[in-house]
This record gives sequence, C-alpha cells and structure tokens, in this order.
Amino acid sequence: MMDSEELLKRALNFDFLTAEEGKFLFENVPTSELMFVGNELRKKQKPDGRVTWIIDRNVNTTNVCIANCKFCNFYRIPGHAESYITTIDQYKQKIEETFRYGGEQLLLQGGHHPDLGLSYYTTLFSELKRLYPKLKLHSLGPPEVAHIAKLEGKTHTEVLSALKKSGLDSLPGAGAEILNDRVRRMISKGKCSGREWLDVMRAAHQLDITTSATMMFGHIETLEERFEHLVALREVQAEKPSHAKGFLAFIPWPFMDEGTLLRRVKGIRNEVSGDEYIRMIAMSRIMLPNVVNIQASWLTVGKSVAQVCLHAGANDFGSIMIEENVVSAAGAPHRFTSNGIQEAIREAGFEPQLRTQQYEFRELPEILEQQVIAY
Repeated sequence: MMDSEELLKRALNFDFLTAEEGKFLFENVPTSELMFVGNELRKKQKPDGRVTWIIDRNVNTTNVCIANCKFCNFYRIPGHAESYITTIDQYKQKIEETFRYGGEQLLLQGGHHPDLGLSYYTTLFSELKRLYPKLKLHSLGPPEVAHIAKLEGKTHTEVLSALKKSGLDSLPGAGAEILNDRVRRMISKGKCSGREWLDVMRAAHQLDITTSATMMFGHIETLEERFEHLVALREVQAEKPSHAKGFLAFIPWPFMDEGTLLRRVKGIRNEVSGDEYIRMIAMSRIMLPNVVNIQASWLTVGKSVAQVCLHAGANDFGSIMIEENVVSAAGAPHRFTSNGIQEAIREAGFEPQLRTQQYEFRELPEILEQQVIAY
C-alpha cells in the first residue's frame, strides 16, 4: 500500500516518482498539501522570488495542414479558399511591430503542409536572420520536424542540424498533447507518434538545441496516461548530454473545446476546474524534478488561477503573446499587456522579471508600447 506522506517526503528530496505513485498522490492528497510541496520544490530550484515572463509573437508560417487534429479549428486543408502561406513582407510587418512592443522573438509554427520541405524552412529562417540579425527564432516543433524528415527522407538529426545552421534558436514543445498512441490515434492521427516526438527532442538535445515540453490534458486521456507523459519527459531530460540544457520549461494546459471536432462530434468537453489545473501544476513540479521552469498557462486558465499556480510550483507566466491564433480559435479568451502581466505577478506576491527564451533575464525596454493588444 502506498503511503502519501512517504511519497511527498521523497518528492521533497527530488526523487523520481513512478507514474503510479504520481497518480496516487493526485487522487489522494488534498490540494493544499500538493501546493505546499510544489511550492517548496520551486523555492529550492528558483529561490529568488522572481516570476519570469517574455514578450513574443506567435506567427504561423501556414494554416495548411494534413494532420487533421480533432481539437484544432485553425488548420485548412490544401487548396482551401482560406489557406495561406505567410509572405516575407508580412513577416517584416509582424517582426517590426514585435520589436516596437519590446519583443525579440517569433514563435514560428504552422501546419503539416505537404509541399513545404526542408529548403523552404532553411531559406525562410536564413532570410529572416539576414533581415533581422537580433531576431530569435523559437520555431516549429517535433511533429513539424518529423513531417519534414518524412517528406525529405532524412533523419531528425539531419533536419534539425540544417534548421539550426539556418537560424533556429530553440525548439518549442508543440504537438505533445498526450504522449500515448491510444490518445494520439483518436485526436491527432496525422501527427507523429509519442515515441517519435520524444526522439526528435532527444536529437535536439544532442545538437545542444534548447527545447520546452508541453501537455494538453482534460480530453480523452486517462490519469495514468497523464502521468506516463510526465515520466517520459523526465526520462528524456535525464538522458540529455551534460553540455545540453534540454527541456528549459514545462507548460501544461487544459484542452480548449469551443467549436472543435472533439466537442461537436464526440461530445468531449473541457471539464478541468481551476482546482484540477492547480493540482496538475503542483504534480508537474513534483514529477519533473529535472526541469527547472514550470509555466502557468494564463492564456487558457485566466489570471486568478494562474496566480494561485505561482504558489503551487509554477515560476513562469509565459508570454503576453502579441499574436496567437491556434488556442484562441478554440475559445481561449484571456489577454495580457506588458503592464498587466507584471501587475498580476506582483499581486501574487512575486517580482516580475522579463526573460529571454533561454530563461536569461532581460532589462525592460525603455520604450514599451503599452496599448491593449487585440487580435
């Protein structure tokens, strides 16, 4: 019989708990206790009382995608009247606006476009870096890397090496959803398998490309599958070479259901309460002792729940997101300005700290346009 007190003691010593042990804690320990342990671990790993945030922009290379994910309202099939590929002139306008807002990074992602191969992305990245040498590209994600590798008949390592050479600075943890193939077959059949997602990240870490990891939960997955997901991420992080930082952060968020196929056809709704999200943040800190930064997804859960998460193990508030199209298309209603995100962090009792994607501290830009960002 498992003993929750003993398990929490082990967690406080940064022991690796099994998926079964994590599930047991989630099901049996009060929220206040999970929050206490998550917060204690956060204080040990990030003792400075600062909560980090970033200014960046989510720009989509294309909305054409053949993955057919049942939770995505953003994609269009090839040939659709609303399909597009972003032009260099559009990038220039978006990048220059981002710089005016004090940002220095594009989170550049798109769909599984059947006609955009490796040379498209290397040419695009090289051109953007030529035009804007200081721009950071936090771009694509394991499913897109796997898609490009399949189109080209190349290995993950070959694709990532070419992308890095052309200007890729870091690889987002996009498309993880739940890293279990039963779930993936049902909600994102056209994307890479869970194992391939993890293998892309292994290859990235070998190349010293920093990454992040995510989890979208609260749809058809079981609790066991959630905790297996966390253990799989932890194992990949434990395997990284000593010279690599690996996963810089973990970001869990609840499935946004508005208008999605999962809701319309399967009747699957997001029923993740604020309490459940806070518990998952605490368990993320407990289950991932080798990932230093845990991010609260204010975009999907809102300001007040995200603020409580800062007392449950989270130490990062993510981005003000000058532009974001995918999660918003499924009903995420929340917005922040630069002032608003800093005020929210202070209200929660922490010091806001602007950061880079590498989690290095940045000075606040002297001229920061503070108007409400609407899109």
